[in-house]
Amino acid sequence: MSTSYLSDVPAAARERAKAIRLLALDVDGTLTDGRLRLSSDGNEIKAFCALDGQGLKLLRQVGIEVALITARTSEVVAKRAAELGIKHVYQGAHDKRGSLRALCQILSLEPHQVAYMGDDLPDLVAMSLAGLAVAPANAHPWIKDRVHWNTNSAGGAGAVRELCDMILDAQGKVDELLKAYTAA
Repeated sequence: MSTSYLSDVPAAARERAKAIRLLALDVDGTLTDGRLRLSSDGNEIKAFCALDGQGLKLLRQVGIEVALITARTSEVVAKRAAELGIKHVYQGAHDKRGSLRALCQILSLEPHQVAYMGDDLPDLVAMSLAGLAVAPANAHPWIKDRVHWNTNSAGGAGAVRELCDMILDAQGKVDELLKAYTAA
């Protein structure tokens, strides 16, 4: 089953998605809308999209690993990762390419088996390593011009789910997942 809302995905990006065994994500601007909200007592507040979380769970369900690689450090990110069962969380990662390389080594993966989604300059080095580089619709233009695909959805508003769905569709997993969720 082809997912019609993904009909504008370039054939080359869809082909790259067939090999993906790891999805690595920046957090601010991809899993969130990129705004940094601080309470009066200095606590960080982030809003996550439930659709994105479900997409990440679906990837894990079919055996695709998920990782978060972010330069910031946040208890909220650790909590959300735990809720989603994401084991690979790199916070305070100022060398995102180095973190991604280390993770590939740990998981015995080649870079062409990795998708990376980011939205700004600190993500470029990791994106250049990944076999599939993707940016959300609201990414900075310099990033959008240097990736294999730009989602229609913005970061924090379903962009990650769109990428998850595209990978699942490219790998022919959609029918299998739909059957699991519609079986009584």
